[in-house]
Amino acid sequence: MAKILAVTNQKGGVGKTTTAVNLSACLAALDQRVLMIDLDPQGNATTGCGVFKREALPTVYQILIGRSTFAEARIRTEFGFDILPANRELAGAEVELIEMGNREYRLRDALSEARADYDFILMDCPPALNMLTVNGLAAAEAVMIPMQCEYYALEGLTDLVATLKKVRGNLNPKLEIEGLLRTMFDARSTLTQQVSGELEGHFGDKVYRTIIPRNVRLAEAPSYGKPVIAFDRSSRGAQAYLALAQEMLDRRDGVTRAVTEQGAEA
Repeated sequence: MAKILAVTNQKGGVGKTTTAVNLSACLAALDQRVLMIDLDPQGNATTGCGVFKREALPTVYQILIGRSTFAEARIRTEFGFDILPANRELAGAEVELIEMGNREYRLRDALSEARADYDFILMDCPPALNMLTVNGLAAAEAVMIPMQCEYYALEGLTDLVATLKKVRGNLNPKLEIEGLLRTMFDARSTLTQQVSGELEGHFGDKVYRTIIPRNVRLAEAPSYGKPVIAFDRSSRGAQAYLALAQEMLDRRDGVTRAVTEQGAEA
């Protein structure tokens, strides 16, 4: 059964799309069955996977409003994982969902038929708490929070944690923080090091050990419609996301072992 993760942060420009695309590709490279869902009307995750968003029909928009099924919208990328694409049509879902019944759970219900086909489902959420993000959070088991180690990011994180508490209380009581991912990391910056230390001190094991550095190849790869692992596997960015994928698998396997041992003791 797939683990469903929402890659989210209400602050823009922190590496959400970069993380969703590259982590999907790296998990697939480690023999995991992966689905990535583009929930942002800009469709950057879609183009970052080599899919032409203007030609991608149907999209996640048609799924949300009930005009298409999951099987009809799913696209297999050349990088070993599947994607539910998005384009600017998705912006219209904001208005249309308001008048629909069960509007917060449209994505969750659509994914019910797909969970058994995957090991991981990653959702690239837009940088706003709108109906698209709410659908992502209602469908997810946990959230991955990419963030830069800077002062304003800490303020944004406080707001995001408060939002997640509201979602837990009203829509999805099982939602939890899977982990905080430090992105665009510049080890030469004293402020970066200070903020990183504060995150580790406050969130402990919730902070991934893997750190994503600032890397030119990470920035260049989307313009070629490729994850960085396919663009330049030897780059620091590619190696970092491979390490993150492995860390996630190690965490999952560790939890599985713990549950098995507890069952044996019982």
